[in-house]
Amino acid sequence: MFEQAFKNIDDVLRKEAGCTTELDYTEPTSWLLFLKYLDALEQDKADEAKLEGKRYSFILDKPFRWESWAAPKGRDGKLDHNIALTGSDLTDFVNPRIQVASA
Repeated sequence: MFEQAFKNIDDVLRKEAGCTTELDYTEPTSWLLFLKYLDALEQDKADEAKLEGKRYSFILDKPFRWESWAAPKGRDGKLDHNIALTGSDLTDFVNPRIQVASA
């Protein structure tokens, strides 16, 4: 299951990003996997809290959650590719925050 997903990532990064080996993109790929895992974990905890009639405080604010920038859904509940951040839109979203965090 994951093997094909990683092969697809490899193909895209080698073709479009000019990466020559897996080591060129191990760190960014690891971050993406971590963010996706964190999002799923947080959503599970929020669902559990809701079932218990409790509130859950997310670690990440809404604009930084996976569902907001990587996999936003439309009103029909399906992935909306038109508002998902990719390419220069994603770079414009991330770069100002990196500069503020490192200052």
